[in-house]
Amino acid sequence: MDREHARRLLLDEHLHDCDDPAVIAAMSEVPRDAFVPSELRGHAWDDSALAIGHGQTISQPSLVARMLAALRLRPGDHVLDVGCGSGYAAALIARLVAPEPVEAIERQQALVELAQERLARLAPSVDVVLGDGLLGLAALAPYDAIHVAAACEQLPRALIDQLAPGGRLILPLGPHHEVQRLILLRRRRDGGLDREDLGGVVFVPGLAGVAG
Repeated sequence: MDREHARRLLLDEHLHDCDDPAVIAAMSEVPRDAFVPSELRGHAWDDSALAIGHGQTISQPSLVARMLAALRLRPGDHVLDVGCGSGYAAALIARLVAPEPVEAIERQQALVELAQERLARLAPSVDVVLGDGLLGLAALAPYDAIHVAAACEQLPRALIDQLAPGGRLILPLGPHHEVQRLILLRRRRDGGLDREDLGGVVFVPGLAGVAG
């Protein structure tokens, strides 16, 4: 199967449940094969998680679409991408919020360097830094949206505190190495939080996930 056929198959068969046309457009434009090792590029448009080295994976496209659509990203939103990994989700976010820069944080130096190299070519508005993503980047807060691609056993207070009024945070919540719940939090204008459970997923600490 050639690259274009595989890309169209993914968009038509696996992303049909996505209700945000902007997310579908971004996923059709950002080359997922640029974010995976060369030996796996033939599978880059499969709807599956793929290893990217250093014990991590790039999430399956349908899960990425599900999470980004839930965040309802729009041009001008200030976004933090936690657990940047390959940089794929950050590149999609950059398309959705342009011209606003995107902040991204990753805990592994080797992945930071790889993501920086890719994003310099494909999404130069993304700034990738090394750090503990669950602490966020308070110096650049508040954020209109925070995307977390690592399992959290508890709600990360530091990230919640960095949400702007009306801000959204999506993350997998639950025990590591088990099924978690995909949780969407929204900060109300009065400072309180609304919580929505979007179903089961499986992520592991510091890794991208696969739908459960």
